[in-house]
Amino acid sequence: MTSPNASPERPVPAAATNVAASEGPTIEAEGELIPLYQAHKKIYPRSVTGLFARWRWGLVFLTQLVFYGLPWLEWGQRQAILFDLEARRFYIFGLVLYPQDFIFLTGLLVISAMALFLFTAVAGRQWCGYACPQTVYTEIFLWIEKRIEGDRSARMRLDAEPMSMTKAMRKTAKQVVWIAVALWTGFTFVGYFTPIHELAGLFARFEMGPWETFWVFFYGFATYGNAGFMREQVCKYMCPYARFQSAMFDKDTLIVSYDAARGEPRGPRSKKADPKALGLGACVDCTLCVQVCPTGIDIRKGLQYECISCAACIDVCDTVMDKVGYPRGLIRYSTQHAMSEGWSRAEVIRHMLRPRVLVYLAILTTVVVAVLGGLALRTPFKVDIVRDRGSLARIVSGGKIENVYRLQLMNASEQPHRYEISVTGLPGLSVSTENVFSVEATQARWVVVNLQLPYESATPGSHPVEFQIKSLDSTAKVAEKSVFLVPR
Repeated sequence: MTSPNASPERPVPAAATNVAASEGPTIEAEGELIPLYQAHKKIYPRSVTGLFARWRWGLVFLTQLVFYGLPWLEWGQRQAILFDLEARRFYIFGLVLYPQDFIFLTGLLVISAMALFLFTAVAGRQWCGYACPQTVYTEIFLWIEKRIEGDRSARMRLDAEPMSMTKAMRKTAKQVVWIAVALWTGFTFVGYFTPIHELAGLFARFEMGPWETFWVFFYGFATYGNAGFMREQVCKYMCPYARFQSAMFDKDTLIVSYDAARGEPRGPRSKKADPKALGLGACVDCTLCVQVCPTGIDIRKGLQYECISCAACIDVCDTVMDKVGYPRGLIRYSTQHAMSEGWSRAEVIRHMLRPRVLVYLAILTTVVVAVLGGLALRTPFKVDIVRDRGSLARIVSGGKIENVYRLQLMNASEQPHRYEISVTGLPGLSVSTENVFSVEATQARWVVVNLQLPYESATPGSHPVEFQIKSLDSTAKVAEKSVFLVPR
């Protein structure tokens, strides 16, 4: 029996129970269970055609042609693009870079950062919408999915129906193709670090080394997981760009915008109906802009960090406007100022050239010119000088003081060269050993050089000297400083 003093239990709504069961941890508030985490709903992007869709697929083809094709391109007797970590050399067409050329990598990173700032300040997340690897591979994987499982409605029906032979075959076929593309992507990635023709032979014979095997499968798994399953979750929760982009946005940044003044109030109507008579705006509330969005947002709610500026909603909205006979541009690339002030296209472009954009452009131009100038003026060989610590200054036969040095001659060109070594800085100082050395193409060589100075030609202590190394096959010349020790 129930005690008369006991308070009756309030039943928990079934809907709340179901939500709690599906969404994980919950808290109880006034008898109702409230989920702590938002449930993830699978997004089924609708296919779309139009100007921006063609641009997006054009960049998909371009980026993948470059990525998959460059490792197979030959330059002379070697791979055109090869980052040989074992030999510590980077081959970029006719350019050979060494670890000592780290300054150029720094310049490249600065250029990338400034370009990101500039493009984001001008046009928002255009990189995300058109050329980001996450977007590109998601487009490829979605295309495969559509070819095997059908369009949006067919995929939704297939996922909702119970498992059958047809469903299992379609799902298996999709996974097989996804895995093949992912592994080929991982193989190509490793081909930038191991000569791809050699890697292909090892792959065919199942003789790849542990590191090559690891990176092929690691990069392939990352492609498979990110583009096949995580998709918009990477853009919304993992990518830091979506989080700090607001620091680079302002009201003159070009973004995908919904013209609320023209579109509201929205609502369905027949094609022949007069929207003004019905008190409606141009938006027919078809929700196609939501259905085509790869991140599942409603652009009509305004600027949202999940928007990747892919313009799929622009293409589909323009299609709808054409069908109902309204002017295009209900959703378009514009700025917040332009939407509120009613600016023309010329005014929008003029306001893009604001001070922050000009500063970014000036810095970017300066760094690009500096890097290109440095590469153009770069000496085709390098020299490192190390004093031989095992042999200090000493007096040798003939009453001369001798210092021993070790020089690393690095030939950064793709032809063998001979180099002549001389020294200046003290009267009577000379090279007492062989001073002409040959170095093969793209190779480095350590040589020992002895310097001798007549006794009492200099006071005891450390004296600066300068090594002059010149190529006998060209006009290239390098000067490196060191010191000559005179014992007391």
